[in-house]
Amino acid sequence: MSESRPHALFSFGTLRDEQVQTALFGRAVPMSPASLAGHTTRPLPITDPAVIAASGLDVHLILVRERSSAVEGAVLHLTDRELAAADAYEVDDYARRRVALTSGESAWAYLDADPLRPARRIVVVGDSIAYGRCDPRGGWTSRLAAAHIAGNEAAHRVFNLAVPGSFLSDVSEQTPALLAPRLPDTLLVAAGVNDSAVRLDAPDAPYDGPAHIARHLGSLAATALSHHARLVVVGPTWIDESRTGDYEGLRFTEARVLALRESLREWCEAHHVDFLDLWEPLRGRPELLVGGVHPTAEGHEALYRHLSVRGC
Repeated sequence: MSESRPHALFSFGTLRDEQVQTALFGRAVPMSPASLAGHTTRPLPITDPAVIAASGLDVHLILVRERSSAVEGAVLHLTDRELAAADAYEVDDYARRRVALTSGESAWAYLDADPLRPARRIVVVGDSIAYGRCDPRGGWTSRLAAAHIAGNEAAHRVFNLAVPGSFLSDVSEQTPALLAPRLPDTLLVAAGVNDSAVRLDAPDAPYDGPAHIARHLGSLAATALSHHARLVVVGPTWIDESRTGDYEGLRFTEARVLALRESLREWCEAHHVDFLDLWEPLRGRPELLVGGVHPTAEGHEALYRHLSVRGC
């Protein structure tokens, strides 16, 4: 069985070395010069003996966001097997994600595995939970913004553009026009419970999760890439089904929210997109929810603490 067309992989470090390529791929692979705007690099200590043996180095480089900088490197043209070998070579600090090169070409690159740690300018889109409903302090997004901006008052920004009542279809349609003036490097899509809802006017309609996710997250991924931003998907929070009632013609069930969560996770894994799961912080804690759906101020604090361990 023949392999698919070559994969373009942007490398700014040891993968450009012929000795490393020969060790990983059994050959020196085709390369072409390339650059990645909006980034610089920082040293990353390596402890994996196999990686050190292949590269001859115990310090590699990892990308850091910097709007005024560009990283010079090369695009490697790899087969499926070689791309898998490159994945195995990179330590857990890296994650393979899509980037738009200075040339406009789309390529894979190994980024910081923690999507929030290298972020500078974050745009948040989503529904009422991301908006911060039921919390006078503005929800987990407001707490994230306060901590993130405090880390670098000059360069860090968080724009909360979430709109209560939004579905992913609304978010994918409205987001493109919102990004350009905010110059984001990270697009955080808070996929809330609305997309799992049972419509009371059509209670027997089948759950269209995977197809729905593919349509709208695919559109958002393309939007993020066109703005040189990293897409990060935040999953839904736990609900207390016994207290949810009806919301403007919608009803929520735990089974449907769990199905949405799994659809999001599967899509993100298949497309190498970051997925941050917000299910566990509230699970089994009904006292942290208003009306069984919206987090209280304490619930939002628990969500923020869960996200903050990822380096934001």
